[in-house]
Amino acid sequence: MNDESPSSGRRSVDIEVIVNGSEFRGLIESRLTLAELLRERLSLTGTKLGCNRAECGVCTVLLDGVSVFACTVLAVEANRRHVDTVEGLLKGKSLHPLQEAFVRDDALQCGFCTPGLLMSLKALTDKVENPSIADVKEAISGNYCRCGAYPNIFKAAIEASQVLASQRSVAPISR
Repeated sequence: MNDESPSSGRRSVDIEVIVNGSEFRGLIESRLTLAELLRERLSLTGTKLGCNRAECGVCTVLLDGVSVFACTVLAVEANRRHVDTVEGLLKGKSLHPLQEAFVRDDALQCGFCTPGLLMSLKALTDKVENPSIADVKEAISGNYCRCGAYPNIFKAAIEASQVLASQRSVAPISR
């Protein structure tokens, strides 16, 4: 269902989005960004809002496995697509290897940039089994850490990619 309000100039649109494996269906204003949908409608506040113009990367999420700045993607563009946020990295009570490495290597000083960095690095480690430092730098090139924790971020990313690679190489035994 679509609803247009001539007095406000706003248009509402029905959307369906799979967020962290759960379906969201709802009527939203067509001007709503993906970041606003996640934070305001779905209470997924791990996706931060910083610059609100695709310069800092704190709002980075995965849209069908590709890292995007959620502040510049309209929520309607996510219709019938999969969105992964930092909240989706947690499996039960277990941290994702990237999260574990960030904690272990002190790659999250103030933590504001951390969700965006984690999601950019997840996109990388999902596609590249053993990324180089150059790969890591390119993957997070749109993410700005004001604390300057980059050496620790690079270290954590490489360590986590090694853990993820070892997890992939352990194939389940079929009987």
